[in-house]
Amino acid sequence: MIIEPRMRGFICLTSHPKGCEQNVKNQIEYIKSKGAINGPKKVLVIGASTGFGLASRITAAFGSSASTIGVFFEKPPVEGRPGSPGWYNSAAFENEAQKAGLYAKSINGDAFSNEIKKQTLDLIKADLGQIDLVIYSLASPVRVHPVTGVLHRSVLKPIGTTYTNKTVDFHTGIVSDISIEPCQDGDIENTVAVMGGEDWVMWIDALKAENLLAPGVTTVAYSYIGPSLTEAVYRKGTIGCAKDHLEATAFAIKDSLKPIDGKAFVSVNKALVTQASSAIPVIPLYISLLYKIMKEEGIHEGCIEQMQRLFHDRLYTGTAIPTDEKGRIRIDDWEMRADVQEKIATLWKQATTDSLPQIGDLEGYRNDFLNLFGFEFEGVDYKADVDEMVGISSIV
Repeated sequence: MIIEPRMRGFICLTSHPKGCEQNVKNQIEYIKSKGAINGPKKVLVIGASTGFGLASRITAAFGSSASTIGVFFEKPPVEGRPGSPGWYNSAAFENEAQKAGLYAKSINGDAFSNEIKKQTLDLIKADLGQIDLVIYSLASPVRVHPVTGVLHRSVLKPIGTTYTNKTVDFHTGIVSDISIEPCQDGDIENTVAVMGGEDWVMWIDALKAENLLAPGVTTVAYSYIGPSLTEAVYRKGTIGCAKDHLEATAFAIKDSLKPIDGKAFVSVNKALVTQASSAIPVIPLYISLLYKIMKEEGIHEGCIEQMQRLFHDRLYTGTAIPTDEKGRIRIDDWEMRADVQEKIATLWKQATTDSLPQIGDLEGYRNDFLNLFGFEFEGVDYKADVDEMVGISSIV
């Protein structure tokens, strides 16, 4: 079939298998170009099919020759209907890993569930024995609690008062004001239940109980802070409460891993175009200004560049892992440089529908958004007939 991008609001309803394959190959080539990392050898990535999770898996495998198990919840294709981009990403990764002689297996299902945890633990026991790195990179809007059965839905809202600021429709380029009403009763608790650290603890406890964590194991979860411009709707909003909980969880996990000399960290990463961030008011405008400045300064990074720097410059240097005053790894350091943020603050005031094409990088934002779904990659013939029925041979 011929597959073209089909949009509905801030969602692309289609994905391109060859484009997703090219995306994965590009990331692998980048990691290879940066040289070997003296890193992990047996890695579990929870949330392994897109974004930082996928980039972490690629970095571990092709930077450190690691055996990897990926857990994700993706939609396989059916005749005449493409699968989700994460499905095609994972298929491409596993094909490339097998070509390189690397162990790679995946489990497709709800990572919040006890069933998927047990399935993963059984696979580790059978194939790898113990894990020396656990990456926790889940990004889901909902969670069915495995103990209570309650369905929790996260919301992205300010706390206390209505928030009003500029935003941009990245499809049309129109800059306008938007207001977001404050959260209601239960919104904070539900958001923390979905995006906080409880499930991370459950994974680590389950692995530890079965003696599947190697001595000196490291576990890392991903977070974001961002600038004062976005803090009312992000870091000081409902999602910020969840991120606070996630970061506090790292200390609890670290304490629980002391008997095996384990470590737990939250890595604060930079703002990037994701399916989630595209739906957050204000964030697309901020990212388009940020991209323009960081590209001009020669310090722009995507997911794979961020993860290569995390592994090479932070986690696996052979020395103590540098953290901020709250114990967090900061690879948002270039984004949060004072000169970068000062320029954004100035440009923010100037941003209008007419000025944005000159002062921002909305085209780069749009391109990165389409890349998420396998579109707009060089070397891919998007007018050619493509087989949507791509399988993943190593799905357990």
